Amino acid sequence: MKTEAAGDLSLAYYEADARGDDAGMFGPADAPWRVHANLSTLIGGIRALLVQAAHPEVVAGVFDHSKFREDPLGRLSRTSAYVTATSFGAVPEVERAVQTVRIAHRPIMGQSHRGREYAAAAPPLAAWVHNALTESFLAAYKHFGERTLSQEDSDRFVAEQVRVGALLGAAPLPETAAALQSWVNDLPDLDVSPGMKAAVGFLRTPPLILPVRMVYRVLFEAAVTTLPPRVRTILGLRSIPGAHMLGAITIRLLRRALGRSPSWELAVRRATATRMPVPGEGE
Repeated sequence: MKTEAAGDLSLAYYEADARGDDAGMFGPADAPWRVHANLSTLIGGIRALLVQAAHPEVVAGVFDHSKFREDPLGRLSRTSAYVTATSFGAVPEVERAVQTVRIAHRPIMGQSHRGREYAAAAPPLAAWVHNALTESFLAAYKHFGERTLSQEDSDRFVAEQVRVGALLGAAPLPETAAALQSWVNDLPDLDVSPGMKAAVGFLRTPPLILPVRMVYRVLFEAAVTTLPPRVRTILGLRSIPGAHMLGAITIRLLRRALGRSPSWELAVRRATATRMPVPGEGE
């Protein structure tokens, strides 16, 4: 997905909000709103990219066919724009976000360092990317979210994200939290690769100004503490004592300082216009 597309998606929020006639794929009563509206997604996004990097063919596609080296932060912003669009967007926006990704993935084909052919649009690789996002955002919310997430709500979140994965043509798509966690941790295709090492190196120390980089590093180390054991070993990462607690404190401070995202606010207004319940009402 190109950066310009993220701008188009933002415009769609305002168009949908003005119409007030599109409830979107998900609404306030659905688990994605609860999980993705929380600032724990800052940690979840970093974690997802780390998990994705453990798959040699996936990371080869990123390094061989994208401008990751020239624009490393672009992938972070595009991933954020995609998740925001599919979670809070009106239906046309969701469809456009998914179609943009599918078009971008079609020409991404090649061979990894271990001689395996890959195609980004192939269901198994699309599944790794999608499932890593879902599992990471869920894990981050469980560790750093505002409220406890029940097993039932966890399963609902995973099942609802299956709808997005199906639009991408991804398969397999585990439908419960436990099945998803096992699938991510036990996938036999995972291994060390040159691209993985480069990706982890960037994610550890991205080119940010010093104050932002200091906060980011706290979030990165917090993300590492939540990785599945096997994935963390493949990535060559270790948990730093106190990193989880410091990450939780940082998320709480950021939550107080930043509040809710503008995309969430617009989605709430659209949901209200379509007479859907707004989070907080009736509690």
